[in-house]
Amino acid sequence: MPVTPVLTSRWKIPGIWSLETYERHDGYRSVRTALNTSPDDLIKMVKDSGLRGRGGAGFPTGMKWSFIPQGDGKPHYLVINADEGEPGTCKDAPLMMTDPHSLIEGIIVASYAVRANRAFVYLRGELIHAARRLRNATAEAYRAGYLGKDILGSGFDLDLVIHSGAGAYICGEETALLDSLEGRRGQPRLRPPFPATHGLYNSPTVVNNVETIASVPFIVNHGVEWFRSLGTEKSPGPKIYSLSGHVTRPGQYEAPMGTTLRELLDMAGGMRGGRQLKAWTPGGSSTPMLTADHLDVPLDFDSVMAAGSLLGTAALMIMDDTVDIVPVVRRLTQFYAHESCGKCTPCREGTTWLLQILTRMEHGQGDPSDVNTLTDACDNIFGRAFCALADGAVSPIVSGIKHFPEEFAAASTPRPATAAPGGASGNGVAKSSTNALAGAH
Repeated sequence: MPVTPVLTSRWKIPGIWSLETYERHDGYRSVRTALNTSPDDLIKMVKDSGLRGRGGAGFPTGMKWSFIPQGDGKPHYLVINADEGEPGTCKDAPLMMTDPHSLIEGIIVASYAVRANRAFVYLRGELIHAARRLRNATAEAYRAGYLGKDILGSGFDLDLVIHSGAGAYICGEETALLDSLEGRRGQPRLRPPFPATHGLYNSPTVVNNVETIASVPFIVNHGVEWFRSLGTEKSPGPKIYSLSGHVTRPGQYEAPMGTTLRELLDMAGGMRGGRQLKAWTPGGSSTPMLTADHLDVPLDFDSVMAAGSLLGTAALMIMDDTVDIVPVVRRLTQFYAHESCGKCTPCREGTTWLLQILTRMEHGQGDPSDVNTLTDACDNIFGRAFCALADGAVSPIVSGIKHFPEEFAAASTPRPATAAPGGASGNGVAKSSTNALAGAH
């Protein structure tokens, strides 16, 4: 399947991270166009393009921009969520590392559209090299007059701050990100009010993902119809898909929205070692797992939802037929238990109990009631927390039980302890596990 790259079109150009090289390849053209267009017309253009947020939720970008109240006398802010912490997700880091000016260009256009004079990039703390590239690119943009006072003589002012976080997954949630950016502990806020009216510093704020904002200059340069010619009717445009796991060539693959996993696997050289596909996540670890039966599901927001999962960040973690699903689910649950901010009880307590049960099951100390206990606990956690972290935590468990019930049934049957030489038990914990850990229910 021939694919014409858009977002990744400059990634292989030597030195594209420098302003000089970037300007030679159409760089900052959309800024000049945007500054000669009214902000309302820009918002309408993005709305008409059908661009949907690439950070996970898939909310229409132009609609989010239009929520910002105008003439309210308050400062407006644009915040870029670059806290890429979802397991399996690795699309924003190479974009910032390789082509940082494309993000800055999008930030200028978006800030002008929502009438923001200050923008922030909240960068995951571990992305040290991407942060260096982005800060260097920001300094170049200031020197060239693309940032700062009276940009290109337009009268529009914009300051850009690159802020590195401290490596907390919860700060990928937009309101927790805003609290962290303000210097407080990163915890999700109760909504309403929403960031559109009460965001950063209690002012109107737009929070967008890196890939979302990097798509905006292409819409301005090539037009709405061109953008809508890519992808599907309800999810138009190009998308960066991250393939990891048991594939021959893991990495980032750009394709139109609606591309199938079968097509992406062809681009990535197929399954590693020629093995069979067993399970995969369409949007990172927080999205329900799918199976080989879903190879031809179009990878757009609506089609993946209809198949019982979520596109999320389009982070496809591929697992072949050698994988035991229970340890995979246990490991993902351990991640969410560790990263829970602890603000709300369902997430703080629930993820810990889920992890304890799954750990026993993985170690052969399961109980016949474990599957029912897991299901009930997940039902009581889903939709009852401040943010989507808890929902993401139960997704691998619920989908694992749904698609691989026999593996969970086997793990919930206690295995006899192995006898060690001399007649002693080779597994002292398992010897009395049922009684000793009965309280874990």
